[in-house]
Amino acid sequence: MRPQSVSGPVIVRPDADRLEVIAVVPGAGPTSNVRKGEVVRVFNDLSEFVAAEGSELEPTEWLQITQERVNLFAEATDDHQWIHIDPERAASGPFGGTIAHGLLTLSLLPHFTHQMYRVDNVKLAVNYGYNKVRFITPVKVGAKVRARGVISNVDQLDGAIQVTMTVTVEIEGSPKPAAVVESIVRFIG
Repeated sequence: MRPQSVSGPVIVRPDADRLEVIAVVPGAGPTSNVRKGEVVRVFNDLSEFVAAEGSELEPTEWLQITQERVNLFAEATDDHQWIHIDPERAASGPFGGTIAHGLLTLSLLPHFTHQMYRVDNVKLAVNYGYNKVRFITPVKVGAKVRARGVISNVDQLDGAIQVTMTVTVEIEGSPKPAAVVESIVRFIG
């Protein structure tokens, strides 16, 4: 059964270090990136995250890249290059159609990481930046992308940890990924 999009607070069933969404409380308020049937790896605290160094996280759900999303990103960033926003011209261009901005693909990392894991009992999580970002394969409008991650490195700091996560953004049906990113997140205990 494919997961369904939901809105409102959810009822969950804990299963060891995972959290499965089993129901939604209708009309009780918004949730962020939660789908019925979705499984999220849950770390109860910083020590559990430290112990998970080197482990892989489950892949996310597929997300279709629409022309509307690309156009909105172009508006937000003032990047109106024809390969992104002009389907007629792009049809005879190097990619055979419009493609997503590389930075749009990168900007989806929060959407994807919220589907892969959650760390409980922390005061704050902060995006600390990126060590490396590579855009390997263009994402054509209409394609579906998803991400998978590896907890590559965990450094313990005073009252915090700094995590290097290697995230690969895959394109459905493509042998090569859209992007490979080393992102850095600080979790303050």
